[in-house]
Amino acid sequence: MQYAPLGRTGMTVSRYALGTMMFGSVGNSDREECVSIVHTALDAGINFVDTADMYSTGESERIVGEALRGRRDAVILATKGHFGLEEGLNKSGNSRRHLLNAVDASLRRLGTDWIDLYQVHRPDWSTDLEETLGVLTDLVREGKIRAFGCSSFPAHELVESHRVAESRGLMRFRTEQPPYSLLARGIERDVLPVAERWGMGVLTWSPLGFGFLTGRHRTGAADSARARVRPAWFDPENPQVARKLAVAEQLALVADDLDRPLPALATAFPLAHRAVTSVITGVRTLEQLHATLQHVDLVLDDAVLDRLDAIVPPGTDVYDPQSPMPLPWLTDSALRRRAG
Repeated sequence: MQYAPLGRTGMTVSRYALGTMMFGSVGNSDREECVSIVHTALDAGINFVDTADMYSTGESERIVGEALRGRRDAVILATKGHFGLEEGLNKSGNSRRHLLNAVDASLRRLGTDWIDLYQVHRPDWSTDLEETLGVLTDLVREGKIRAFGCSSFPAHELVESHRVAESRGLMRFRTEQPPYSLLARGIERDVLPVAERWGMGVLTWSPLGFGFLTGRHRTGAADSARARVRPAWFDPENPQVARKLAVAEQLALVADDLDRPLPALATAFPLAHRAVTSVITGVRTLEQLHATLQHVDLVLDDAVLDRLDAIVPPGTDVYDPQSPMPLPWLTDSALRRRAG
């Protein structure tokens, strides 16, 4: 296992991070297996575990807390808040009111006194950055969190956050957690250069392109649990899906030439970028974790990276990984048209 500094936080983390989105009712409801996944990852040298309060409505955090009992000090623990776990006003977003409640609730579920990295899960366009950075700064000073970051923020919002922090004397976002894969390289245009310029750690998610780089869809067959739940996402009659399948086929040939499975190639790819600290591997089963651990030694050389660039040019998105969370000024015409 290789390790890297987490930006300028002073913490050192494994280059493979364990993602726990699939722990609980949404993915794997077998708590014992989920705990075994965490223990196996730690035994293999992974010291970076990422979760979120909204994963299975808090169940993932509870499982992670159970798994880390007796091993907490050896782990850099990251979680996230933003989404509401229940209906109601003021129960979501990045406001002081919500984040104070969310952090305390996460601490209880995780069974810990502190969170190493607390991340706002998405931008909140209705809350001033000063408000968000202010409460996160206070939480660091109170000792409840050690550092804080953000997830899926556009480059302009990262730049603005650093300007606000500097002008208001507040602490800064120290990390960014963006989607990044061989099918979604858009962040190479702006997010990664901005993060590197500001010394931010970068932990990327969805290296398997929402399932298209698992190797199970080379012929377009819906051969996965995700495809069975959402068959429209993998319908080869859809032109965008057909494009993803065609690109995945080309990438699989590169993996074959390396004598590695396609997921190993896909997971190693984000780590080839100089701005990336860790890649989050969101496994659902112990078998998937073992398969990932077999290939953590894979480092892509320039010849392989050149082949990948020829298939998916740098900065290119084969699909938009942020499409489930569209920018409000693109979906609400009133935010981009002249009043009156």
